[in-house]
Order: sequence, then structure tokens, then C-alpha cells
Amino acid sequence: MSRDDETLRVYDARAAEYAGVTAADAPGRLLSAFIAALPGGGRVLDLGCGPGIDAGHMAAAGLVVEAMDASAAMVDLARARDGVAARQADFDMFVTERHSQSYHGIWANFSLLHAPRAALPGYLAAIHTALRPGGQFHIAVKIGTGQARDSLGRTYTYYMPDELSGLLRAAGLVPQAQRQGREPGLDGKPADWVAIRAARA
Repeated sequence: MSRDDETLRVYDARAAEYAGVTAADAPGRLLSAFIAALPGGGRVLDLGCGPGIDAGHMAAAGLVVEAMDASAAMVDLARARDGVAARQADFDMFVTERHSQSYHGIWANFSLLHAPRAALPGYLAAIHTALRPGGQFHIAVKIGTGQARDSLGRTYTYYMPDELSGLLRAAGLVPQAQRQGREPGLDGKPADWVAIRAARA
């Protein structure tokens, strides 16, 4: 198992606070572009959905939304969103379920950055398998090198943009758009991030 129990304890204990930090009345720029790239009524997976805010926006846009998160407290919040079918599961469970061309889109927004670097290629391969041809994949991570815990105890694996693009291409996911930014998270400290939207080749 690659999940980190200390990270999960933080999210379970601070789920409501995290929902407040990430609350948004409307989809942001990245989510809006992701939704626009999908067919109307398409099936999507929010992989590491947190409190389900993005999943709720996708459901409101008419998409068929499944959501999963390893944190039970986060799943409880996501289940309260209209149109969101949320369940508790970690990344390894997603891999073993062996989805095959199930989704038009998979959204992994600041979730896979909690996985070990060695595990990411396997997760990306499973995502490739789970996407329909031409399906869209969004990933966002923090920029940097190595792995570390933040002041709250959450573990992070950091990636440089070119490294992340290379991992996506190696998995058969072709980058379509990239954006970088800097903003604070739950710990209140500003951090650089990169988001890439890729398509299954």
C-alpha cells in the first residue's frame, strides 16, 4: 500500500477546514477548460476528490460524476454534493479495480502528489487504461524535487514541470495544456504548482 496514514489523519481531522479553504461558487479556469473538453453527459472520475467541490461543479455541468478519496471524512463531505457518487478508496484500489475505457475524463487535482514517486508511473498507466480514446486527464502537483512533509504532517512528492510531462507521455497521455501558479494551501504557506491537462493517445 502506498497511502500515508499520517496524511490521511490530517485530512480526516481537518476536512471541514479544507473544504472552507478550497470552496468556490463556480468552476475555476482549469476546471472550466476540463469540462469544456468533455462531451456533454460524459462520465468522469474525481480521483482524490477531497470534499467534492470540483466534483459538484462537474455534476452541475451535466457530467456523470464518480468520486473517490482515501479519507473517510472527505468522502462524507463529497457525498453531500448533488449528483456526486463518492466512495472511500485509495490509489492502489483504483489500480486493482482494472477499469477499462470507463471514463471520458479523470480529474486528479492535487491528489497524486501524496503518492510516492515510484508509484506514479503505475497510477498513470492505470489512468490511461481507464480513459476512453481521446479521454482527458488533469493532474496538478507542487513544483520542486524530492519528497517531504509539510508543517501539518502531510507527505508530498514534488515534480518539475518537464519531469511530469515526461511521465505523462511515457504513460500514453499527451499533454494538451499547462499552467503554473503560486498560492497558499491548508498550511497557509504559498507554494508553486503546475497543472497539466493531457489526452489519451
